[in-house]
Amino acid sequence: MKKLPCAPGGDEGGIRKRARSACLVALVAALLLAGCGHKLVATGGQHTVDVFPDEDTYKKIANMKNQGGVAGMLGGLGENLATQKVDDQTKVKVISSDDLGSQVEVIGGPAQGVKGFVPKQNVD
Repeated sequence: MKKLPCAPGGDEGGIRKRARSACLVALVAALLLAGCGHKLVATGGQHTVDVFPDEDTYKKIANMKNQGGVAGMLGGLGENLATQKVDDQTKVKVISSDDLGSQVEVIGGPAQGVKGFVPKQNVD
């Protein structure tokens, strides 16, 4: 007589393996999607967010802008030259974060693939 898969003494081990595999796939998918739930947020009435090439460039330009006068104007000019403007609400993947902001990769919109540093107040 042929055994049924769910009958006692049947293929219960195979069913458990398939259930375990399905759970593992769902867990991996959830972890991958969890890293992609961030977006850029423009502040101060802006419609774009500046993405700096790296955190050091951000620090240098912010320092120059805070000095005011000629250095402040040069810092503003440097910001326009060094950064890439990315639209507000664009989806990003956060690669790493610290007290000042996040290293991100743009995963949506026309700037997809851009990588750089974004200040903390511009990432949600």
